[in-house]
Amino acid sequence: MVKIVHIVGTGTIGEPLIGLMADNREAFGIDEVTFHKRTPLLRERGKVNDLVSRGAHLSVDQDRWAGFEELGHAPKLEAWEAIERATVVVDCTPAGNENKEKYYRHASGPGGFLAQGSEFGFGKMYARGINDQALERDEDRFLHIVSCNTHNIAVLLKTLGFDADGTNHIVEGSFLCIRRANDISQTGGFIPSPEVGTHSKGRFGTHHAKDAHHLFQTIGEDLDLFSSAIKVNSQYMHALHFEIVLDREVTTREAQERLMENPRVAVTYKRSAGEIFSFGRDHGYYGRILSQTVVPVETLAVRGGNRIVGFCFTPQDGNPMLSTVAATLWYLHPDGFDDRLDVLARYVFQEV
Repeated sequence: MVKIVHIVGTGTIGEPLIGLMADNREAFGIDEVTFHKRTPLLRERGKVNDLVSRGAHLSVDQDRWAGFEELGHAPKLEAWEAIERATVVVDCTPAGNENKEKYYRHASGPGGFLAQGSEFGFGKMYARGINDQALERDEDRFLHIVSCNTHNIAVLLKTLGFDADGTNHIVEGSFLCIRRANDISQTGGFIPSPEVGTHSKGRFGTHHAKDAHHLFQTIGEDLDLFSSAIKVNSQYMHALHFEIVLDREVTTREAQERLMENPRVAVTYKRSAGEIFSFGRDHGYYGRILSQTVVPVETLAVRGGNRIVGFCFTPQDGNPMLSTVAATLWYLHPDGFDDRLDVLARYVFQEV
């Protein structure tokens, strides 16, 4: 069977993901990568041309085909055709749930669909290394790759609150998401000063804790979590302040060692988002750190013998990107795929 991955959207997650899939087709066991772009834009012609030059095939809506040709593009597929012939469809737009009802539910070709970020309800939530055991082939045609900050919260909880045998010691967790204003690729949405968020998700505060709670529910855990959010006038990285309360005593040294031993956690002795962002630019995959979190270990402390507090940074785009690749390969290779991820291991740092 020909294995085709179709990616919908060319934004801050879609663009690097298309390139990642195209660059590593052989290692991932993918025969073809296609992508959908909705709007023909002169300022994005270079981006589309580069993705095509790396081996990805462009699909567009029929009523916009001529507009892409006017820019010099040569679309290969109409949008619905690209969906139907795909093995896996990855939606990287803010309209994942809308597209599910409008298109994906009616598509007979693909074996799996993935949505990104804040598309709550799209399907079973997934984050690499957190709930892999919860995936079921007979049931999970739709998967929701949780957001970058939810990945960060989840890996902290899993690393600091769970033993290797799965024993859960978490009493509660509280998180403050200190969000950058926008991505450096975006021209809108920047703010002149810090802007606080509301607690609109009931007992969870914001969607970050709500999503983390539901993510852990897939493996039978009912965690007491709460999150807040504030947006700051920076384009570098999200930061996170956390407090995780355990039902046992813990030392700062043990917390540091647990983080250092997790291969999906990067520790650092830097404390500046600019320095860490620069490391990703210089050493990551096209600027992306694929680790799930970056923890300045010197910020860790323990209060009252069982309350772990500290700061960390979120490698946005990078951590959901790795989970997206893993979920895609789970659909494509039922007999196993872990070794196919080795090509990305150099970008999953353990120290930044």
